[in-house]
Amino acid sequence: MSSASPTVYAIIDGRRFTRDQVLVWEAERLPAAASKISLPVPAGELAGQRRAFAESKLALGADEIKRRLARDLRIGDAVANASTWLSRGRRATSVCELHVAGGSASEFVQWFDDTSRDDYTRSMTAAHPDHFLIQALPDGRQEVIETTGGSPLATRFIVDYSDLSTLSTPRSLDADAEAAGVAISSKGIHIGGVRHEFRDVPGGFHARLCVEFPRATFPRMLSEHRRHLAIEFSNWVEFAFGTAR
Repeated sequence: MSSASPTVYAIIDGRRFTRDQVLVWEAERLPAAASKISLPVPAGELAGQRRAFAESKLALGADEIKRRLARDLRIGDAVANASTWLSRGRRATSVCELHVAGGSASEFVQWFDDTSRDDYTRSMTAAHPDHFLIQALPDGRQEVIETTGGSPLATRFIVDYSDLSTLSTPRSLDADAEAAGVAISSKGIHIGGVRHEFRDVPGGFHARLCVEFPRATFPRMLSEHRRHLAIEFSNWVEFAFGTAR
């Protein structure tokens, strides 16, 4: 990976947010996430809290995480399936943009897609307090247990990056790299998806991060999830290029 030290800022609904503002959002989410999974809030500054909280979640293991969140996961799955049925295939999107000085689109996506990395599960989980578990499954798909932005519930779903069949967002012609796939509920229903696109620009790259939800999703969830995207991908950029703080 490049030795460059990228700097990142986010654009949400046309407004620019600095890295420090995004870190404040991350710090605000930590107590709620810790309470939901019944873990203590680590002491110290945010970077140390991030590492410690990720280690605590990973130490629980997937089965214990699912046990602790069983009620949320059961209700969340039912809500996702019902929202998908009510939406009749229509989608609503939550979009955030990142501008990164340093690094390249291909370098980042190569890192993001590399499930063989020793730190894959740790880096995926650590990127946001509301990530309770993100891991690669034996069939190559990605298992996600998280609280999406604005939701009171943790949910579990599978992302299949080899399947673009039900995405409604077309690929941009100028995208140099992408991470895209459908999101699937425990009943095998396509409940949404992602089309994250990355474009090289002089001195760095630009990311357009897009999550598709069922059209019947509450507007507040769509709005709040943009902050979720800013937090997780800003951290992932820093993890990828070795500049996390």
